Amino acid sequence: MGDKPKPRLKMYLVPCSCGMTFAVSEDYDRRGTSWRRYFACPACGKRHDPKNRLLEIGYQPEGYWKVDQC
Repeated sequence: MGDKPKPRLKMYLVPCSCGMTFAVSEDYDRRGTSWRRYFACPACGKRHDPKNRLLEIGYQPEGYWKVDQC
């Protein structure tokens, strides 16, 4: 019997023009209303739609994080 492959660790990041980058959950777009999908930057308060600026970062077996998708 084959072993199931381990799921890869992932982070979803939203960069802001003020220099702050903050993380959102994988299911951010499946919870709440469409208005709630907009996130306020914790540093400057600017609102972001993660669908436009979401960075998907995956943990590599070699021991580092790498951007998977922009």
